[in-house]
Amino acid sequence: MNYREALANQDPERILYLAVPVDTYETFFLSQFGQYAVERFGLKLLVYKVQTEVIATWRK
Repeated sequence: MNYREALANQDPERILYLAVPVDTYETFFLSQFGQYAVERFGLKLLVYKVQTEVIATWRK
């Protein structure tokens, strides 16, 4: 959250995404608490596959 605020001071137009591996997304961000955190903090997620370094999904 501190990084997001610092970045907003430097470049308010920039959109910040949190990059997370697919397994982290599935185990944490799809849980009830994870969904709450995403909504509460307005997180934008980039979900990627670790082995292939390919983006699996964007969650805006």
